[in-house]
Parts: sequence; structure tokens; C-alpha cells
Amino acid sequence: MLGGDRIVMVCAIKQEAKLDLNSIITELKTERDRIGRAIAALLEDGKAAVSGTVRRAGALKRRRGGITPEGRRRLSQAMKRRWAERRIGKTTGKASAPKRRGGLTAAGRKKLSEAMKKRWAEKKKNAS
Repeated sequence: MLGGDRIVMVCAIKQEAKLDLNSIITELKTERDRIGRAIAALLEDGKAAVSGTVRRAGALKRRRGGITPEGRRRLSQAMKRRWAERRIGKTTGKASAPKRRGGLTAAGRKKLSEAMKKRWAEKKKNAS
């Protein structure tokens, strides 16, 4: 009865696997409950910290960005010096208009005009 032994062995293996699977599921459920309790405790601590009821001893209040009052004073003094220097540098008489740059000279304008006329003539010739 070789076939009967095989069935008994397969059933025993399935039974062991079922026991292992059940124990794994039990352990996982226990772990899930433990993690849930830990999360709840952390959330409770977080709410207390937000409301300001719990504060660690010796913990300094952390600044988030911005500028310190000392830095603001230094920046203010630097800007005052900068604007004072600019005021001193200005002339008291009539301010001259800024020099224009990048304009076309008469010769440049003429050269550009001739080039465009030549280009248009070529285009007209090729179109016909």
C-alpha cells in the first residue's frame, strides 16, 4: 500500500503547514496590535506637544527660518551705509541722460537696407 502511505504523509505535511500558518498569523496579529498601541501613544504625545502641555526639560525653542534681531540690525546698518554712499556720489547739478547704446549708425542702417533689398530681389526672382 504505497499509495496510502503517500496520502498520510501529504496530509501530515499539510497539517504542519496549517499549524505554522496559524502561528504566523497569530504572531502577525499580535504585532499589529502592538504597533497600533504604539501609534496611538505617539499621536497622544503629539497632540499634547502641539497644545503645549508637554515640553522636554532643557529643550530650546527652535527657530524656523527668518532673520535674527541682530542680523536685522546689521542688515539695516549696511543698507543705510549703502544708500548714504549713493547719495554722496550723485551730482548736485542737472543729471545727464544715460548714453544710448546699441543703436544703428547711418552707415549700418544703409548697409542693412541694401542687404534686405538684395534678399527680397532674390526671393522675388526665385518665386517667378
